[in-house]
Amino acid sequence: MRQSWALMWVSLYVWWAAPVAAQVAPALPLKECRLEHPLRLTSIPARCGTLRVPLDRDDPRTGSIDLNLAVVPALNRRSSEPPLFVLAGGPGQSARQVYVAFSGAFARVNRNHSIVLLDQRGTGGSSPQTCDYPEDWQEPVDPLPALRKATADCIAKLGPQVRFYTTSIAVRDLDQARAALGYERIDLYGVSYGTRVGQLYMRRYPVRVHAAILDGVTYPEQLIGLETPEDGENALRLIMARCRQAPDCAATYPELQKDLDSLLTRFGAQRVMVTIDDPNSGLPIDLEFNHRILGAALRFLSYSAMQASLLPALIHQASNSKLRPLASQSIMNARQVGDQLASGMQYSVICSEDEAFFAAAKIDRAALAKTYQGTDLIDSLHEICKLWPRGPVDADLHAPLHSDVPTLLLSGEADPVTPPADAERAAMGLAHHRHLILQGEGHGQLGSGCVPRLMADFLDNPVPEQLDASCLERHTPEPFFLSMTGPAP
Repeated sequence: MRQSWALMWVSLYVWWAAPVAAQVAPALPLKECRLEHPLRLTSIPARCGTLRVPLDRDDPRTGSIDLNLAVVPALNRRSSEPPLFVLAGGPGQSARQVYVAFSGAFARVNRNHSIVLLDQRGTGGSSPQTCDYPEDWQEPVDPLPALRKATADCIAKLGPQVRFYTTSIAVRDLDQARAALGYERIDLYGVSYGTRVGQLYMRRYPVRVHAAILDGVTYPEQLIGLETPEDGENALRLIMARCRQAPDCAATYPELQKDLDSLLTRFGAQRVMVTIDDPNSGLPIDLEFNHRILGAALRFLSYSAMQASLLPALIHQASNSKLRPLASQSIMNARQVGDQLASGMQYSVICSEDEAFFAAAKIDRAALAKTYQGTDLIDSLHEICKLWPRGPVDADLHAPLHSDVPTLLLSGEADPVTPPADAERAAMGLAHHRHLILQGEGHGQLGSGCVPRLMADFLDNPVPEQLDASCLERHTPEPFFLSMTGPAP
């Protein structure tokens, strides 16, 4: 059983040699290891260690936990460039998982910069806080009682110490890791929720940050979840518009908007039983196709231009009562995301740092109800957070950030969770920044086009005004599928 409610709102070995100017004698011993992709697609040599930190940093008597840490040495053994710390998203994702999935995108950076992978407390190999929640397609007519029971079971499993997995504590872990490795200054790459971690670290330890890359940016004042339904609606609107503007797509699906509208109307209240082949086992399973399944499909397929390239074909088929392909995609994508997230850590962050402030945010439920996601997200979070223990949160976590750290911000034009406007909000307090927007792209730009080269260029020379980003002028998103066999040649 995999957790799913969080998914609603919710990528030439050289021996270790420390950069001379960036590092002093490390206090943390490291040993040779290999970082393996979950599917064993890649195996990367590294140096690994364990960092022991207090569970409760304000009361060490509560015990300690071990954090999983790995360093991929710079290929240039003589480099004195600061190391790059990778801050994963979610909340609940492992930095190591992000790196092994996108190691190729970090290859240019790794020429001169060591890559440091600290699994944030509660994720990956760092005291993971995981629980089982029913999948969306298993939900009864009224899912909230089942949600409450699953949450109570999760808290009983993890215990009250689950409250000590918030961002405010995690950034103190991050600085302890920096010091233990002997680094004076570091670079940061944060994606999605990792941009919150990065910005709080920039606030707490400004002299320790050499440069920062924020990808899929949350702004400090933002409450995760409140804007997600409307952001998702806007992203879907941009994807539909891109199809209308592409001659092949427009000719193949001339009534695409009507197809989508009919689906949303039909599955506002209607439920249809569908038999599909389980994407994992291949065995037939029966599921109820409803507004939650439809909403999950639209949202997750909006996350990247590559996935969005399937949307017109899937919407057109579903509008003609061929629901199986869309249902299969919904389940497959939800599972892929859910397998990467530690649900307990996620709720410790969201309930303490976001949902706790929902009541004062004057939620416009009528506006949310008009989106394809509706109010399901905030209603589910409310039920979870009524039970979830709340942990320490810095008083200024949601205050505007003012920083002199050179910062590169990356956004996808059609991002369904952190649109470019969020990065613009964050940039208001950044004295030295550059904001790059990739046309047609979704959430997270790490592997998009020439972005890996731009990241390396920026970290080697962190002067935002001097970064040559002209390669983005030639960038185009993935073409739409004109049938389930692929796009036009």
